[in-house]
Amino acid sequence: MQALPHNYQVNASSSINHSVILTSTGLPALETDAPAEFGGPGDLWSPETMLVGAIANCFILSFRAVAAASKMDWEKIDCDVEAVLERVERVTRFTRVILKVKLLVNDNDKREQAEKLLDKSKSICLITNSMSAEVVMEKIIITG
Repeated sequence: MQALPHNYQVNASSSINHSVILTSTGLPALETDAPAEFGGPGDLWSPETMLVGAIANCFILSFRAVAAASKMDWEKIDCDVEAVLERVERVTRFTRVILKVKLLVNDNDKREQAEKLLDKSKSICLITNSMSAEVVMEKIIITG
């Protein structure tokens, strides 16, 4: 990892009645729009779905890092995320994030270690650590 601080830059561009195009140096452009819940078309990534996707992505990348550092072998991880958007004290914000994580490990003796690594991954995820929403995790560990 490079020394902190890290800086990330994205440009957003749009015209009236058109989607928003996100660009960042070296990355493909991403077409976005408002979600259906806010009157958008519902067929493009929205800021809300991108945030929820960032949570799932960050959690898995955090798990990969802690599992590698702990030298724990694993086969597959799935992370479904549900984020609840509410109006609280006249402010619309995400209030709760539920991580539904399913982890496949080969060795039944690794279940306890896997559970600890999942908990650690939740605690170091920089996206959820940057949010004020409550974050809960449901874990399923499968041995194969």
